[in-house]
This record gives sequence, structure tokens and C-alpha cells, in this order.
Amino acid sequence: MAFGSHDTRLERHPDHDDAPPLEGEAGAVAPAPDPADEAPALDTRQMDLNLGPSHPAMHGTVRMVLKLEGETVVHSDVQIGYLHRGFEKESENVGWTQVFPYTDRLNYVSPLLNNIGYAMAVEKMLGVTIPERAQWIRVLVGELSRITDHLTCIGASAMELGGFSAFLYFLRAREELYKVIETCTGARLTQAYVRIGGLVNDLPAGFAEHTERALVETERLMADVDRMLTRNRIFYDRMRGIGTVGRAEAVTNGWTGPCGRASGVDYDVRRDHPYYVYPALDWDVVIGSAGDNYERYLVRMEELVQSMRIVRQCFAKMPAGPVTVNDPKVALPPKVEVYNTIEAMVNHFELVFAGIQVPAGEVYSYTEAANGELGFFLVSDGSGRPWKCRVRPPCIPLMGTVGRMVQGGMLADIVPTFGSVNMIGGECDR
Repeated sequence: MAFGSHDTRLERHPDHDDAPPLEGEAGAVAPAPDPADEAPALDTRQMDLNLGPSHPAMHGTVRMVLKLEGETVVHSDVQIGYLHRGFEKESENVGWTQVFPYTDRLNYVSPLLNNIGYAMAVEKMLGVTIPERAQWIRVLVGELSRITDHLTCIGASAMELGGFSAFLYFLRAREELYKVIETCTGARLTQAYVRIGGLVNDLPAGFAEHTERALVETERLMADVDRMLTRNRIFYDRMRGIGTVGRAEAVTNGWTGPCGRASGVDYDVRRDHPYYVYPALDWDVVIGSAGDNYERYLVRMEELVQSMRIVRQCFAKMPAGPVTVNDPKVALPPKVEVYNTIEAMVNHFELVFAGIQVPAGEVYSYTEAANGELGFFLVSDGSGRPWKCRVRPPCIPLMGTVGRMVQGGMLADIVPTFGSVNMIGGECDR
């Protein structure tokens, strides 16, 4: 045959006149199928896969035992407890005030909110009302801490899907806010700024101006990340419709916080069980409906805006006054008095060595932390240390649902789903 012709039949060689006719020609017989050409049956079975605990996407503290059919997750067993520090038992072996470094590390991304929740529980047992200015400052620094938590969650979730620029932008914003917090608390990450009965110290000079500059920079970077992610086709397709949890399931499993609100659960402790000065502030509770990974991203983005509204109102409305109670049985005396009067020195000595004498009884107190309702159940036997300290962290109900959320999805969808619930290992310490 000539190249370029449309006749694709092979030409016979003139010496092969006795060759059998080609298929399709007169007299041609269809060849019998060769058994060797039939594809053998494949031996297929489910694959067992350990994802974590030593895996970057699992944040080093969670193990998922997966059963896969191809890349589809058939079953998932989520196992927590790989970061075990014994927070509750440690708290029962130190004084009431000495628990604060442990609460810092429950959620090491927003430690001030943990400080506030624990302090409020002890103060309820004592029957102590902290000064009004201390209430305003607690709300202010708590909302700053909430912003840093949301920035970390959104940035890390974007990075795990390949959006590394968004991660760097939000870490830059978080760093600006960490600098602000450090000027007030003296520490960058684990601040231990709150005390039973008030605060360690008042806000430093120029704190409002420094905070405003950081908020303006955060808003600028938020606008950039919004343009990068919100309408990004890849980000949208990887997040929308993935890890969906409906309102009924969220309520049944005890979901609160941004994840619960993204599923349509209209609940926020700051509004429904108000504490401190939240009733005097103008802000909105952000409620979603879809309950998927994308909706959780949108809720956190809008909650950043609401928290910044609260911070600015705190600066505008905050009165002057003391930041700790004037009660020698609860608060340490000023250092100047300790160094110059015997009464203050003895008072300081007793509070440090014997601890605050909390009346016998029990209390459950709860606040709105960055990931949802954070509760402390405390029992006192009248001594200077907790007889029982139990924490209700918001991450435990979320992690109890993750196995169902990833089941039936793709292996690659585990990463954005796990990132969207913002699991904090310190909170899952059981």
C-alpha cells in the first residue's frame, strides 16, 4: 500500500498466494478466541491505611485508621490521645492560680480565651465580680486571641490545599497581633495574663494605637486572601460539598462555635449566655447553612470582621479604673507594699504558699472560645488547690464526628475536612 492512501488493508506478498484470505474478504473465517487473550480476574480487596499520628496533615497528634477501596474511604476510625499531658490531674496538684500555665496550653493558638474561661469559673465559686475595666480588657484581649486562632485555621487549611501564599499572608497578620499581645502580656504565645480576680497589669501606653495599626494590616491581608481563595475555582471545588454536617447532626453531636454555626446552629455563648460586657457591644453572630468545608471557611472569615468590630468598640467604651479586685484573700498585694510593709509581705506569702482558699462546692462555667463552647467543671474541698478540675473542650465533639464526615469521600478530601474543624491537640488531651 502507498503511504497516505486510505486503504489500510495489508497487501499480500506475491509468493504467498496460498495464504488464507484476510478478515473481511470472501472466504475469510473469523479466528477462534485465544483463551490466553482473556483478562484474568483481578484479586481486589480493601486497603488498610494508617494516616498519622506522625503525618503533617494530622498535626502530629491524631491517628486515622482507614479502610480504602481505591481512593474511596470506606471506614475511618479516628483516634485521639497521642498528645497526653494530663491537664486535669496536673491541675489538681497545684494551687488555683498555678493552673493558668496549663490552661495556656489547652489551645496554644488562643491561650487568653482559656485563661478567661478558667478564671471566670473560679471567680464564680468565690462569688467575686472583677472590676469593670478588667471585664472590658478581658473581652478585648480575648477577641484578639480569637482573631489569631481563626487566622491560623484558615491559613493552614489553604496551605494544605496548595495555597501557600494565603498561609504566609495570614501568618504575617497573626504575627502583627502577637506583637500587640506581647506588649501587653510580656509573652508571645503562652501569656498567663489573666489572674483570679482580674489581670496581671493594665494595658500599656500606646496599646490602642498599636492594636489599630495591626488591625488595619490584618484587614488589608484579609482582602488579599479573600481574592485568592473565596472565588478560586480549585479551592471552591475542593471545599464545597465536602465534609458536610447538617444542623440536626451537629446538634446531636454537640457542635458549637464556627463549625456548629456553619451547619446552621444558631448558638453563641457570648449572646445566648452573656458574660462580662458583651451585652453592651454591637456585633453579629455569623450563621451559615451548608455545613461543608467551604461554609466553615466563610463563617471564620466573617467572624474575623466581627471580632475586630468588638475590639474597636472596647477601646471606645472602656472606662478607667482598677484591673483587679481589692481583696487580700484573692489578689496579691502590689509589689511596692510587699517590699515595704509586713502586712503585705505576710499576705503575699500566704497566697503563694497556701493558695486562694476557695469555698467548698462545685461549679460549671462556660465561655465562647475560638472553636466553640469551652467549659470548666471545678470542685473545691475548701483548700488552696482544686479537688477536681474537668474541662469540656470544643474540639472533642468535633473530632467525634470527623470519622463519619470523611467516610464515603476521597482520601484527598480528608486533609481539607480535618483542617476545617481546626483540631487542637491540647484540647483533645484525655
